[in-house]
Amino acid sequence: MISEPSRYYAVELHALPSRIGQVRRIVSAHLRHWHLDALVDPAVLGVTELLTNVHRHARPDKRCTVEIELLLDRLTVSVRDHDPRMPEAGDRDPLEAYDELATSGRGLAIVGAVSESWGVRPCGTGGKVVWFTLAAPPDPRDTVERCREVVFGAVAESLASSYGTIPAAPVGASVAPGPVSAPAVALVGAAGSARMAGSARALVP
Repeated sequence: MISEPSRYYAVELHALPSRIGQVRRIVSAHLRHWHLDALVDPAVLGVTELLTNVHRHARPDKRCTVEIELLLDRLTVSVRDHDPRMPEAGDRDPLEAYDELATSGRGLAIVGAVSESWGVRPCGTGGKVVWFTLAAPPDPRDTVERCREVVFGAVAESLASSYGTIPAAPVGASVAPGPVSAPAVALVGAAGSARMAGSARALVP
């Protein structure tokens, strides 16, 4: 079952190696769609470790749910399974306990290294949720929009302080034609200047 409200995604699966690879690709695609490309690598690494833990240790089955949720500037990735036993950071497979170059068996230690925070909480009558968070970078589209607001606000304030407020004409009143001032033409950009210059020629008797 897959659901996708705004800035939220959840997928249920059996934590088998083939499905873990599929979920990695799904999570990556969603984060790119949300313009969170910078979080793809740590999120995918973290969810891989959590699903691998479910595959290796969860009882009585390997069913789990992966959720990713973006709230303001925090991305939360969580994996819920049906095993009530609480994991501990630093747990290793016995054969790797003394292998400094081992690439598996570190589980939550890796999750803690790539995330801002992580935790475990009991879930209902059985099972648990293991989660971690990542700081979301600002959306570049929001940054551009804020820059536009600042620029246009500064232009409007400058015009108001330099030329005063132009009173609105009463409804139905006729406005006498007249020339358009040069400063006003200069502030609207190249395309706008051409249009205003043409209007000015048409209005001048």
